[in-house]
Amino acid sequence: MKLRSKIRLSLIAGVAALTACVGTVAAAPAPQPTTAGTASRAAATPNRVEPARLRTALDAVHRAGVPGVFGEVRDADLTWRGASGVADLATGRPVSPDMRQRVGSITKTFTAAAVMQQVERGRRITVRMLLNNTSGIPDYIPYAFPSLQRNSPISLDDNRFREFRPAELIALGLAAPPAGEPGGPTGVYSNTNWLLLGQLLERVTGTTAERYITRHVIDRAGLRHTRFPDGPTIDGPHARMYESLWGLLEPPRDYSVYNMSWTGTGAALISTMDDLNRFYARLLDGRIVSRSSLAQMQRTVPVRALDGTMIEYGLGLHKVVISDCGTFWGHDGTVWGAGTISLTRADGGRQMSMAVNLQRWNPRSAAGTPQPHPIDTALKALYDRSLCDA
Repeated sequence: MKLRSKIRLSLIAGVAALTACVGTVAAAPAPQPTTAGTASRAAATPNRVEPARLRTALDAVHRAGVPGVFGEVRDADLTWRGASGVADLATGRPVSPDMRQRVGSITKTFTAAAVMQQVERGRRITVRMLLNNTSGIPDYIPYAFPSLQRNSPISLDDNRFREFRPAELIALGLAAPPAGEPGGPTGVYSNTNWLLLGQLLERVTGTTAERYITRHVIDRAGLRHTRFPDGPTIDGPHARMYESLWGLLEPPRDYSVYNMSWTGTGAALISTMDDLNRFYARLLDGRIVSRSSLAQMQRTVPVRALDGTMIEYGLGLHKVVISDCGTFWGHDGTVWGAGTISLTRADGGRQMSMAVNLQRWNPRSAAGTPQPHPIDTALKALYDRSLCDA
C-alpha cells in the first residue's frame, strides 16, 4: 500500500468519537493564510525536517478550505512548530502552534494507560475486549444524536449544553443490536467500550476516572496543557471549531463551546500538539506504563472502523506501518468541529501532531457517500512531509 494510503487509513479510521470518519467540506471563504513556523536544535546534528516544505504544506491545507491548521513535528533533537490560517472566521484572528484543541479519541490512549496501570497492580481485571474493541458492544453515538440518522444536524444543537451521565450513554449502547461476536477475531470500533472502562476505573480506584487519569497519566507525563474540561468552554488560547456535517451545515457552525459529557473518557480531553508529542514519546519509552504493559498495548487486532475500513488496533493505540519510513503508533480523534492526529515512530525518532478546526467537509452524494475534496489531498501531503519528508 502506498504511503499516502496508509496514512489516510489511520486518519479516516473513524476512531473519532463520532458517527463517521474524519471528513471535510469547504469552509466559508477564509482570509489569506497567516503562517508561523519556528525550528530549534539542541545540537548541530543532521536532521530531515524541512521547515519551508512544512510551511508550504500547512498553507495548502488552509487554501484547500480549512480555516486553521497547526501542529508540531519532532525529529531527534529538532522541533518544528507551525500554523496557517485563522482561529476565527469572523475576526480573522490567526491560529498559533500552541493553541489548545479538543483532541477527541486520542483520549482513549490516556484511558488505556490508566487501565493498564491498574492491571500492573495485580487487579483482577479482564478488560482486553473493551480496550481493543472486540467486545461486540455497539457504539452509542447514533442513539445519543438520533437526528444524524435522518441526515439532520438538530441533535448537535439539542445536546450542546446537555449533561449526559455515563450510565445513560452506556445503556444506549447495550440496548442496540450487537456489533459483533464478543472476543471474535475482528473487532468493531465502539465508544461505548471506553465509557465502560471509565466506570471500571472509578470502581477500582475509588475516585473519578478523570481525576485518576489526570494524576497518574497526565501529571506523570509532565503535561502542562492537557486536561478534562470542567464545563462547556476551553480555558486558554484556542480556535473556534467549525462543523460542516458533510454539507448539512453551510456555512460550517462553531461548536467550540460544548458540553463534553457526551464522550467523557472516550474523547473529551483538551491538549496541545506539544503535549501530545511529549505524551506519546514517554508512553512508548516505557515511562507511563511498564514495558510489559506497553507490549500488551501494542498487540493489535483487525478492527472495523465506523466508516467500514479496517485498522490495526491495540489497547488504545493505532499501528500504522509505512513502507520505507517505519512503524508508527498513536491515535486520531475528532469531535464536533475539531480534528487531531498524533503519530510517533516506534523508535521515538520522529513525531507528528496536527490539528484542524473544521470537520466533515466532504459533501455527500445522493447515495450518502462522502465525496473527495481538495482538503483530503492537502492533508495527506502535509502528513507525508511531516512523517517521512515525502
